[in-house]
Amino acid sequence: MKNKSGTLPVFLLAVLSGVLLSGCGWRADMAKRQDPQKLRIVTTVFPPYDFARQIGGDAAETVLLLKPGMESHSYEPTPADIVTIMNSDIFLYAGGESDVWVEELLKGTGGGVESHALLDWVDPLEEETVAGMQVKGHDHGQEEGTEAHAVHLEGKEYDEHVWTSPQNAMVIVEKLCGVMCQKDRKHAELFAQNAAAYTKKLTELDAAFREVTRQENPKPLVFGDRFPLLYFVRTYGLEYYAAFPGCSMETEPSAAMVAFLTDEVKKEGIPVVFYLEMSNGKVAEAIAEAAGARTAVFYSGHSITAKDLEAGEDYLSLMYRNVETLREFYAKEG
Repeated sequence: MKNKSGTLPVFLLAVLSGVLLSGCGWRADMAKRQDPQKLRIVTTVFPPYDFARQIGGDAAETVLLLKPGMESHSYEPTPADIVTIMNSDIFLYAGGESDVWVEELLKGTGGGVESHALLDWVDPLEEETVAGMQVKGHDHGQEEGTEAHAVHLEGKEYDEHVWTSPQNAMVIVEKLCGVMCQKDRKHAELFAQNAAAYTKKLTELDAAFREVTRQENPKPLVFGDRFPLLYFVRTYGLEYYAAFPGCSMETEPSAAMVAFLTDEVKKEGIPVVFYLEMSNGKVAEAIAEAAGARTAVFYSGHSITAKDLEAGEDYLSLMYRNVETLREFYAKEG
């Protein structure tokens, strides 16, 4: 959440200074622990929140900063959010472009918060731009609004959506378990048992994706939306086309981009154009209508709706929705 000078807005710096100078009293008023004896993990986005609660169970307290249904890429922390972060035992964040504000905040704490970026725990993939993708507002040396066939980066920029690969999710769970066990040795054995049980479920999810994507010359996936699934397609050897990069804030499609993706859908005989959860799906609908295809939701897991959270949905259940969506996609393809 940088302003033009590259620093946190003044009011947030003031809040941060007040927190640092006032001790625990105001922090407790703003962000009280439900149980002071429990390990407290605060996360920016849903996947690490879910991983932490699976590992911690009743022995840990997990806090999700982004409200259900909130757009994570445009999220800006409130003063209360900052206090919540500073009142945590472990703070987890993705570590990509949408978390620039985190780096500024952590500098201001003087290392007083144990924090971990998920990007540091896996082998990161550089952002990429594929043929037809609209990169306006996400410029890397091209004219705004042009469609790119290659990406040219002055410095490396990494895709932050690491959890979209179940293999990465397993690595994150292992790393997080280690951090939690170090922080709360009393419950280390419980955390390790929970992590092992959850990793088994992630292994089964990975196997389900491998089974359903094991196709001979599979057609590419087409997303009339952002594409935060680079780790997913790389894990399972899939090709794709998409309207916008994973962290793009663009919503208005160019005619050239829609025409390109429509032509690909027609040429490849692709039956489904995908869009992300909590997207309005309008770009995907326009492409599908022009190409004689249908649309379907594909879950990135970056956030979750209030309805799904209240219904007990979690990372695994959302990913299994993708398994079934792909099963139907490849059945129609065949």
